[in-house]
Amino acid sequence: MTSRELTTLVLSLIAGSTSIAGTAMFALADRQGPARCPEGLVAEGARCCGVGQEHAAGRCAGRPTSCSAAQDATSEGCVAPATRVAYSGGKALLGSPDWQGHEARGSGAATVAPFELDAFEVTRARWETCRAANICPAPPLAGELGEPVRGVTPAQAEAFCRFAGGRVPTGAEWVLAAMGREARRFAWGSTGLVCRRAAYGLLKGPCAENATGPELAGSRPDGATPEGALDLSGNVAEWTREAGGYLARGGSYRAKNAAELKNWTAEATDAREDIGFRCAYPRGNGR
Repeated sequence: MTSRELTTLVLSLIAGSTSIAGTAMFALADRQGPARCPEGLVAEGARCCGVGQEHAAGRCAGRPTSCSAAQDATSEGCVAPATRVAYSGGKALLGSPDWQGHEARGSGAATVAPFELDAFEVTRARWETCRAANICPAPPLAGELGEPVRGVTPAQAEAFCRFAGGRVPTGAEWVLAAMGREARRFAWGSTGLVCRRAAYGLLKGPCAENATGPELAGSRPDGATPEGALDLSGNVAEWTREAGGYLARGGSYRAKNAAELKNWTAEATDAREDIGFRCAYPRGNGR
């Protein structure tokens, strides 16, 4: 074998090894699924758990050594704090800002007065304070303290919000918080629906499979609005007050596509396991 032939053989073997390695890496990435957990959390099944926690039966257990940047690490797990975002008010677009089909009820715009909104969905930790005051009942569904309360009726959500000094937000308030004055398609902007920004597609893909419930509130900090509200797209749909009753807005962990997560999407429904809520407050009424 000449030196040229030997060189050709070596280069061929290197190229083959590189190709095999690349194929293995792609296969591993496909097996692990798309990236969805932020720094401070690790993927465990369909969940994002705190570093150091154990995962079993769809739950994250134990004291974490780290959580997402939006959560506090507690002895009970990763829990989002009870913080609020202030809005100066303005025009809320009650419908699609483009020519795409949508499921929003009503159309046009509404003027919204200044208000504050929970930065996170109401968690079981917050609900337990209301329960301890004998105002709220036991949560309808079991879960971790950092999970959003879900399965509650609009009346139960209103009772909690009154306890907290507020009320369930109107549809116009919720839409203004989610869409902003620039009429964003999703909470963070008009493009970029990926698994690291919204807890969706966790039941049968595209982000995970076989989820038994939502993620902890605050597990998708990359999906925050420019103003600082999290989980307005995905995780659990959220009750809003409307002229004709209540609607659930924002899509949930069960959503499979962009149409279910766009900010103007809403549906009329009874209490359901993938519906939670957050509260709105008068401007400057912090506690």
